[in-house]
Amino acid sequence: MGVCEEESGVNMAHQDSAHKGTNSYGRFAAMIVTSTVVMFGLMYLNTYALDHVFFSQTRMWMALYMGGAMAVIMLAFMLGMYSNRTVNIAIFSGAAVAFVLGVALVRSQATVGDVAWMKAMIPHHSIALLTSERADISDPRVRALADAIIEAQRAEIAEMKLYIADIEANGDAPAGTPRQTQD
Repeated sequence: MGVCEEESGVNMAHQDSAHKGTNSYGRFAAMIVTSTVVMFGLMYLNTYALDHVFFSQTRMWMALYMGGAMAVIMLAFMLGMYSNRTVNIAIFSGAAVAFVLGVALVRSQATVGDVAWMKAMIPHHSIALLTSERADISDPRVRALADAIIEAQRAEIAEMKLYIADIEANGDAPAGTPRQTQD
């Protein structure tokens, strides 16, 4: 094998390695995005009933900051596999931005209006139903408390569903409109 052939082989190996590196970063990104979407979905597994599952901006922002944290942790553990310093810094920076943005949006609730708030609260209340109804409670005082929580959460979920339907159909109620509960 001549010098030109050896150099050509080295260049091909370098190009192959560079291509694999690019491909592996694409796989890394796909893994983080997929995991973040899956985490968002998994947050609904603790709802009591399927009709208590509504899209929640709050849970979406939670998934965003968890995805950011996961990207940092996973890349830190796998730095030996990902050697492009510039791309790594970009990933760490982007993950930090996603984390801070997600936490800020969850903490501020800046994007959450009336309907979005209720759609976030229904799954939240549903968790209280699940744990209150299915927990192995033996103390009669605690059972009475759990039963009161069950009754209150069911009523609040029904009321929120009523308001969601009304607001989506008719817009906001006029100021001074009394609260309507389902009896």
